[in-house]
Amino acid sequence: MNSDDPSQTNLGSRSERFGVARRKKRRVRAVVLSVVAVVLVAVLGAGYYLFNLQHAFNSKTNTVALNFTQEQEEARPVKDPDDGSMNILLVGVDHADDDSAQDAALDGAVSQRSDSMMLVHIPEDRSQIYIMSTVRDMYVDIPGYGKNKLNAAVSLGGIPLLMQTMEGILDTKIDHVAMIDFDGFKELSTALGGVTVKNEIPFTANDTDYFYPEGEITLEGDRALRFVRERKSFTNGDYQRVANQRKFIAAAANQMLSTDTLTNPVKLYEIVDKVSPYLTFDSDFDAATMVGLGLQLKNIDTENLAMFTMPTAGSSVSANGQSIELPSEQAVTQIREALDTDTMDDYLRENPPEE
Repeated sequence: MNSDDPSQTNLGSRSERFGVARRKKRRVRAVVLSVVAVVLVAVLGAGYYLFNLQHAFNSKTNTVALNFTQEQEEARPVKDPDDGSMNILLVGVDHADDDSAQDAALDGAVSQRSDSMMLVHIPEDRSQIYIMSTVRDMYVDIPGYGKNKLNAAVSLGGIPLLMQTMEGILDTKIDHVAMIDFDGFKELSTALGGVTVKNEIPFTANDTDYFYPEGEITLEGDRALRFVRERKSFTNGDYQRVANQRKFIAAAANQMLSTDTLTNPVKLYEIVDKVSPYLTFDSDFDAATMVGLGLQLKNIDTENLAMFTMPTAGSSVSANGQSIELPSEQAVTQIREALDTDTMDDYLRENPPEE
């Protein structure tokens, strides 16, 4: 077993395991790929800069067809033509040495893995955005491969297999996929001139001399990247990493959506220009599509997104000795129903995440 695996350590209180709850004044706390939504909001708020920003976004992002096999396509859930809701799979991937890293992950590359996977659900009435994080070590059925950790789907069959796995768990169709290479965090923090966060747990990043004291700290470049990726310094491993990723994006969102940023065309263009090369989307999810979606979501308070982590049923050890997180069958059933009936708000009202 890997002694660094978070499921072998003391996972702390139920509040630590289930992530950050909705607060009276909930702040933007998207994990990893919510940076895509943040960039989109900035684009939409740019007014007459919109055309140039869309052009920069489309020309620099990576666009790849998903290339499902016929067997995979036939096995996917069928979406009701009258269902106007949208599901987007957001994935964070490790940086690879070659330029085809994200393309390889989409096509299925053994060297690729994902540390962050979440489902964004947008209801038909566009009244809210629901962002559900998933634990990478959750032990699930991977089509064609049997039981394994959720993030193993990426290394076994790329993003198509991960999408098929998630669709199998949730019994719902995923409409789009978006990916970000973790190095995009460095570029975002640099373009913003540093991102200031309130760090609650002092730590030194593993195998570095980067010390992150308690209190307000400003993150930029490599230090920002290590902050969002560190897990070995914490007793609850991945759960704290997810919390820190949310904290970083919350702070970055606040800076990006500030008047100083949105009224500065040079700075706004620099952000889109620097971050876009680290983003990959399916071929149907271009800037124009995102802008259209963003216009539908224009009345949503971006400081009041509904964030939660998909509940698990505790840690265990698989037959081959892997430390794993067991899925909560009750939660899976309830979330399936909420997605099918477009009643995610009811689910969260009845099952509020704890702080």
